[in-house]
Amino acid sequence: MRQRNRRKQRGTEQDSRDRWMITYADLITLLLIFFVVLYAMSSLDTEKYNVVTGSLSQTFKNGSALPGGGNGLLDGQKGLNGTSPGRQSQPGSPAPGKGQDAGGAESSEGPSPTKSDNLKPSDRELAFREQEARLAELMGVITKYVKDNNLGDQIFVADKPQGIAITLSDRFLFDPGNAALKAPALPALKQLSGLFHGIGATISIEGHTDNMPLSKLSRYSDNWELSGARALSVLRYFVDKEGLKPSTFQYAGYGDTRPASDNSTEAGRQKNRRVEIIVLRQLQGK
Repeated sequence: MRQRNRRKQRGTEQDSRDRWMITYADLITLLLIFFVVLYAMSSLDTEKYNVVTGSLSQTFKNGSALPGGGNGLLDGQKGLNGTSPGRQSQPGSPAPGKGQDAGGAESSEGPSPTKSDNLKPSDRELAFREQEARLAELMGVITKYVKDNNLGDQIFVADKPQGIAITLSDRFLFDPGNAALKAPALPALKQLSGLFHGIGATISIEGHTDNMPLSKLSRYSDNWELSGARALSVLRYFVDKEGLKPSTFQYAGYGDTRPASDNSTEAGRQKNRRVEIIVLRQLQGK
């Protein structure tokens, strides 16, 4: 009897020592299942994905009916294909507005005009289009005049955000350190004045210089005064000689504060000595 009890006690002790292996095996099994599930979730069946997305895309394009008989997001609104809920056209049946009204009765009226047909440009948009057409025509005429008269190195034309900018070199307009217009420049200014008649826009005349100090013999104290005097000379030609309305113009002298090029070289300083005539945009696009 004692011997049997000893054997039973030894077996119990052996089972207690090996019981941790059961827990460990369960843990390993659960981890394996966990990683298998993760792998299955991360794997994407490309073929099935393409089928699903294609089906959804086709549904939205065709405006297919939604469950419950509705066509749109809310019942009572038009569906994606422009028909009312419950009013989808069946093959062979006339569409509403073409020989049949919404109640099923025949109608002699043609298709009703769409919303886009009733949209018309606003007055501001029409004015903006007209302005842009005038500016484009002005730029084309001046560009042709410059090309025909070989003035490409003296007069430059550019379409800038603020308007059409006509840049005239100081060598073309003035003698060094002077603000009196040279005779060879008058035909070009006369041509411009003819284009400015009835332009319907404000014209800004802006004088610019390089950063070199003026000679002591100059009648102007500094570049500010010289640039302003040069801009004023061009303005007075348009108003006094060509009879343009003074209210059309504004002028300013910026000295060397707005250089167009580097003042460290002679070529750069030459580009900076200029008068810009800008036909300003009165309206800006949206």
